[in-house]
Order: sequence, then C-alpha cells, then structure tokens
Amino acid sequence: MVINSIFKYFKNISVKRFSFLLSLSISLAFAIIYGLFIVLGILNNKFVYAFLYFWILLILSYIIIYFSINQFLFRRVKLIYKLISDTKFDDNLKKDLQGDESLLIQNVEKDVERWILKKNAELDQSVHLEKYRKEYIGNVSHELKTPVFNIQGYLQTLLDGGIDDPTVRKSFIEKAYKNSIRLQSIIEDLNIVYKLESGTQILDLQTFDIKNLIEEVFEENASLTAAKNIKLKFKNGAEESIRVEADKEHIQIVLNNLINNSIKYGKVSGYTKVSLYDLDKLVLIEVTDNGIGISEEHIKHVFDRFYRVDKSRSRDQGGSGLGLSIVKHIIESHGQKLHVRSKEGYGTTFGFTLQKAI
Repeated sequence: MVINSIFKYFKNISVKRFSFLLSLSISLAFAIIYGLFIVLGILNNKFVYAFLYFWILLILSYIIIYFSINQFLFRRVKLIYKLISDTKFDDNLKKDLQGDESLLIQNVEKDVERWILKKNAELDQSVHLEKYRKEYIGNVSHELKTPVFNIQGYLQTLLDGGIDDPTVRKSFIEKAYKNSIRLQSIIEDLNIVYKLESGTQILDLQTFDIKNLIEEVFEENASLTAAKNIKLKFKNGAEESIRVEADKEHIQIVLNNLINNSIKYGKVSGYTKVSLYDLDKLVLIEVTDNGIGISEEHIKHVFDRFYRVDKSRSRDQGGSGLGLSIVKHIIESHGQKLHVRSKEGYGTTFGFTLQKAI
C-alpha cells in the first residue's frame, strides 16, 4: 500500500519537485558523510562548513538537475511531435516547460492518444476504400461487360449468316442498338458521378417553380406510365406552386430517376404520387408509389453504386444501376437531406429537401 502510494506520488510529480528532492537527497547524503568524517576526526573542519557546503551543493545540484531534465524532456517531446504532428514544433513548448511540466506531459499523452486514434481511423478508412475500390471496379466491369457481350453476340450471329435472314437481321440489329443505348447510359451516368464526386461539376443555382418541373417530368414519363396503366398525380394539398433555389437541370435528373424507378417497380394500374411540404425555409419533396417495395435488409444499400435489390429483374428494366447514387450525390451537393421509407409489398417513398426561394 505504501509502495503504491510512493509510485503514485512520483508518477504525477513535477520536474521542479523531482529536481528538488533529488538535489536534497544528494546534499543530505554529502552533509551526513561530511559530518561523519568530522566526528571521526578524518576532517578537522567545523560543522558550519558542512552546513554551508550542504546549501551550496543543494542549489548547484538543483540547477544542474532541473535544467538537464528540462532539456531532456524538451528534446524527447520535440522528437514525439516530429513523429506524430503535421505542425512544425516551435519554442513555445519549451517555454511551457518553465511552468507546469506535468500538464505538458499530460498534453503530450493526449496528443499521442489522438494521433493513435487518427492513424487507426485512417487505417480503417484505407481498408474500407481499398475494398470499395475493388468492388467498384468489379461492378463497373460487370455492368459494362453485359451489354458489350450482348452486342458482340448479336453481331457475330449476323456475321455468321444471320444477316441474310431479314427477320433475324432486323431483330438482332434492334437488340444490339438497345444494348448500345444501355452502354451509353452507363458511361454517361459514370461521368456524372465522377463530376459530382470530384467537385468539377459546379451547380448552377437558379430560382424556379418545383411544381412546374415535376409536371414536366410527368410528361416525359407519360409513355412508360401508359404501358403499365400507372397514374401520376400530386398529393391532395400540393396544388400550389412553390419556388425553390437549386440547380434546375440536376433536380430534373433527381425527379426523373425517382419517378422513373417508381413506375418501373410499381404495380400495374398502380400510382406514383408526389407530395410537396412547405417547411418554412425548406421544401420537402416526396415521391411515393404502391409498388413492390424494398425489404429492410436492402434499404441501407439502395444508394450504393450498381446495387440492385433484384439483379435479374433490375437489368430487365434497363438503366445503369447508378440512378439512386446520382440522386444522392446531387442532393448532398446542394447541402440537403435525402431519405427513403419502404415496406416490401406495400410501396416506397423517397424524399429530399430543397432550399426555398426567398
């Protein structure tokens, strides 16, 4: 118990106090030995000299020990900061040594702990990015491979004699053209994602009526809705126009992706409903359908690149697999929020906010 208390005391002791105790110990040892020599007659000096030498030795040893330890600490701390810090070490820390040294050591310990946590986080991030990079390259190659192989197959069949059959020729050329459109879509979407992530895509903020833009998107998807007899409509109470401040072209891409997806995965004779909510300084836009929905295990991945809930069915529906990832990037580049709610078999709601025009 006593030993632990002693260790605890010396663990938190300051440099000044440690230097004083060490100097005092040396000086006392010298004074005791000097006094013994006088008592034994080895020295003929008086005890007053022992007392005087004690104080001289105490002061000199204290100065030497204190400044030696200070210099040692400064060099060690400087070396630590050279290893862990991106900031140039300056003499301000040396001035700190003139004050509370224990506080300095505590600060160094905290800085080292922060450095360790930072390096661990960087390592985890590096591992995550490397895994993400490998998956991304694999996904890109897989998505590009499918239409390229299809086109090659159709052209090979035509070259092998299928071109002489008018029916085969027309059918295979149409299929090859369809796959080339899909290939072009993937490349264009990849280019959009690259520009958004790299910051080279500068937003062209302007004021416009969000309700009018939604109506334009409704018209663009009219043929797709007619094929499945899906009704596009606004939620009751969303008839009034609301002006927002955003990049109109990019928001049109967002709306097209969300509404197009709701139609593709919606039920025949179902609906896609758009709701507008005035949130004072923001406007909340929600796109809701009564389609197949998304299971809970897939919801957290829906904005990942090339992620498909039902891979075979998704490819049959067309698209690049980057739509929702682009939506996420566009909304986040506006500094706004994006969310999704869904229940398998009941439908899905995607929502995002925009800055309301003043």
